[in-house]
Amino acid sequence: MKNFSIIIPVFNEEKNIEDLIDEINLCLKKYYDLFEIIIVNDCSIDNTYKILNKKINNSNNNIEIINNEKNFGQSFSILRGIKNSKYEIIVTMDGDGQNDPKDILKLLKHYISDEDLFLVGGIRKKRKDNVIKILSSKLANFVRKNILNDKCDDTGCSLKVFDKNIFLKFPFFDGMHRFIPALFSGFNKKTFFISVNHRHRIHGKSNYGTIERLYKGIYDMYKVSKIIKNFKNNND
Repeated sequence: MKNFSIIIPVFNEEKNIEDLIDEINLCLKKYYDLFEIIIVNDCSIDNTYKILNKKINNSNNNIEIINNEKNFGQSFSILRGIKNSKYEIIVTMDGDGQNDPKDILKLLKHYISDEDLFLVGGIRKKRKDNVIKILSSKLANFVRKNILNDKCDDTGCSLKVFDKNIFLKFPFFDGMHRFIPALFSGFNKKTFFISVNHRHRIHGKSNYGTIERLYKGIYDMYKVSKIIKNFKNNND
């Protein structure tokens, strides 16, 4: 196994984040010295930051906390975490506990076993979300997959393993975390997708605005298509 950095952006996850950290360390205890956990607190207004600091003080020496002074969003938080990471292999996941830490090793082993791979993404086959969220996500995935040809059925699954240096070559924009597979594929980097477990959210609520995300997703899709087109034009 190679070294890897786990990046977790969080916003108001005071009831989820401590259990998630414990679960990650339990699932990966065999590799404890090979990974770091970087949690980017996106200016939470609950006790998330206080709980994280307490967790570090209780001898969790593989955790780093980055605290955003403003709420910058998930894409910026992921980027900031990656820029501060020590290792070349990046694992991303949500802080709400819906991604299963047991799947991290499954994705990592597949990623490491194929030197031509630059991204392995999770596909949530049995999603534990409400009907509206599932249907709107399926529609968005269908449209994006056909327009950008990224071969990804579930770009919204946060559980991914990918190459740090390639990611940092992508132009940043707010919302880019939903297009990571498309960007890797558009930059001619091999990707692969694996079915992963998806769990019910036990505490808190998702910050999910269907209509707002739909309009922004359409604009971002156009932006990604331009990024990919510019890359191909400059590399012909």
